[in-house]
Amino acid sequence: MKVKASVLGKIRWGPSGLGLSMAVFALVLGACSSGAPEMPAPRPIVIRSGERVFAERDRLEEVDAWFRAQQDNITNDPSFMIQTAGRDTPSYPWESLVLVEPDTAKIGIQQGFSDAAQVFSIYAHYRLMVKMGRIGEFLPGGENLDGYPLERAIVARVADAWLLGRAVYQAVPFDPLEELVYANENGFLDALLLTARGEEFKEERQAWLREDPEALERYREWFLATFNREPPGLR
Repeated sequence: MKVKASVLGKIRWGPSGLGLSMAVFALVLGACSSGAPEMPAPRPIVIRSGERVFAERDRLEEVDAWFRAQQDNITNDPSFMIQTAGRDTPSYPWESLVLVEPDTAKIGIQQGFSDAAQVFSIYAHYRLMVKMGRIGEFLPGGENLDGYPLERAIVARVADAWLLGRAVYQAVPFDPLEELVYANENGFLDALLLTARGEEFKEERQAWLREDPEALERYREWFLATFNREPPGLR
């Protein structure tokens, strides 16, 4: 049995990354006696370019439910370990994950962005569950997926988790996760993954470009207009 010495806490959204606001914390504590806590009203996400993303409350309530259940498993399940370490540069979750043992994952988080650590832990947890044959417990239908479709489904969940954090729990912006959210919300998640990770998913990238030869340039133009920088894989 492993001791959860360095595992992330259950929920730590908030500007400081150290804890929930007192109001939200009270709701969490009240959940045990009064059912699921009421989720704060979601707000639009706005980035430097002025582009906005807004998600409906019903959708975010569903995300909130599975996010809490998954963080609870990360905290309390003794059968695996997720360890975190600081790093100096930003990264996407897949870039900083190392599965070091059958039941242990290490993931690097840019220093100063502890809110993002909650979502990076979700990605690490999914990849551990794949390795341990338990993905279906946390990703409905995930047991029937592999390769790119499985990774896409996992990254879509990661994007939804960060959307929840930004829209509801005032998580501090973190550029790599902002990119995932905006790509997912605007129909460019496949474009982002198959451009950033084209060597990893060569067949899927080739099929994507055969189907729509202009897709890459359309995605590049959208990304430049939204983030004022080249997309990952073209930088």
